[in-house]
Amino acid sequence: MDLSRPELALVPRPRRLSPRPGRFRIDRTTRLRVAPGAEAAADLLRTYLAPVTGLRLEHADDAAFVLALDPLLTGLGEEGYGLTVGPHGVLLRAARPTGLLRGVQTVRQLLPHQAPVRPDGDGVDLPGVEITDVPAYPWRGMLLDVARHFQPVSYLRRFVDLMALHKLNVLHLHLTDDQGWRMPVAAYPRLTEIGGLRERSMVGPAGSGRFDSRPHGGAYTRAELTGLVSFAAARGVTVVPEVGVPGHVRAALAAHPELGNHPERQLDVWTHWGVCPTVLGVGDHVLDFFRTVLDEVMDVFPSPYLHIGGDECPTDEWEASPAAIARASREGLEGPRALHGWFMGRIADHLVRAGRRPVAWAENGTALPPECTVMSWRTPEHAWAAARRGHDVIHADHRSTYFDYARAPGPDEPLAQPGHVLDLRTAYGVELTAPPAQPALAKRVLGAQGQLWTEFVTTPEHIEYLTYPRLCALAERVWDGGGDWPDFRARLTGHEARLDALGVPHDTLPHRPATPTHAPV
Repeated sequence: MDLSRPELALVPRPRRLSPRPGRFRIDRTTRLRVAPGAEAAADLLRTYLAPVTGLRLEHADDAAFVLALDPLLTGLGEEGYGLTVGPHGVLLRAARPTGLLRGVQTVRQLLPHQAPVRPDGDGVDLPGVEITDVPAYPWRGMLLDVARHFQPVSYLRRFVDLMALHKLNVLHLHLTDDQGWRMPVAAYPRLTEIGGLRERSMVGPAGSGRFDSRPHGGAYTRAELTGLVSFAAARGVTVVPEVGVPGHVRAALAAHPELGNHPERQLDVWTHWGVCPTVLGVGDHVLDFFRTVLDEVMDVFPSPYLHIGGDECPTDEWEASPAAIARASREGLEGPRALHGWFMGRIADHLVRAGRRPVAWAENGTALPPECTVMSWRTPEHAWAAARRGHDVIHADHRSTYFDYARAPGPDEPLAQPGHVLDLRTAYGVELTAPPAQPALAKRVLGAQGQLWTEFVTTPEHIEYLTYPRLCALAERVWDGGGDWPDFRARLTGHEARLDALGVPHDTLPHRPATPTHAPV
């Protein structure tokens, strides 16, 4: 990084960047030349320029600020772009429309951080620069858990926009769990009417035995979710929904007890944290139910990938259930424990037949259906084991990507997931390199993503305090593919001024949530 040019402190680091002399002024005389295919990128650029300049830059064929597609730029791939800024013009080029969207985010970062709106048209300057930029990995994601604590769709839009600023391209939206069901399903309205509300929430980590007295609930409408999908797509972000099976389903069982192994029991939406022992039954009616659910999920979310969970599924109920034991015998399985893989296979097959790609969590090395892309959360070794079995893999190692862990040790941090501290350096160190003895496995790595589980996270301010700047570190690693910690740390100092301008509480958490005295930290 050229420390004399703090405006070039870009995050993530472009593949190639060369400062150029001079600056380009955007003012009331500026127009855009928008080539065919670049219209969406131009609209997005106007969205970001208007609050800074007070202007809407209209199209003109002789404009000096040019956005263009050039399919011959094959080396830029789907998301790469080239950007040239000089005193007399700006040229943003890409081979594909998504590449232009990535370049728009770079232009956004080059804008003055604290520039006021200038309705008089005096304008703002972009620094001279030459950039050629291509991502190292196609999956650069962030999971937000809205099942434990619901967030309105208005905030999800802001969350997506901050992701796009850092050239992340997947919002993994965790919509269902034991503690809440947020996905509307027209055929089964009880899923949100009953499954979307719990009576109270546990205070402190799993097993603390203390609860608040506040009901918590919420669910999205179909229109809200389709609107979010469109908003994200305009920024080059794909929304990948997660509807998990066959565990983490207590909210669904509260709404529909007939789906469980004890249909005679009326359950509540779970108010605890941790691993719930109740799981889905394995009858044909359960499979049919979730096929209907997933059909609606596919209608709402056009993403080629859908996440079907698969983690933390106790098998005790199956091992004690005559119906489950009989199902395992009919399917030729070794026993009820093998029903986990069988169930995941039936659900994955439904998605594959619909032309989608199922994603599932790697769980203790358990073999998943071959159609599944594996999201490895326990250890990187699980990712490489899945790659050896022929799965595509996404790194989500909890030790370097779970942002519900505290950012630092000590009593000044708000209540967080116990057992680990994930500081900025650790987030930057996410492991993406294949084992030296098996370099061919690298071709199976789609990328990596951060995770924010929200047992202890209730507000947008708290979400952003935990997410940034750790997500900046992860975004850089998965875009750049290399690693230069001193250089990143130097650039982050300048980049934090952008976060400040956007109101992201990355340094201190305003209105810090109280840590209950009875809850261990």
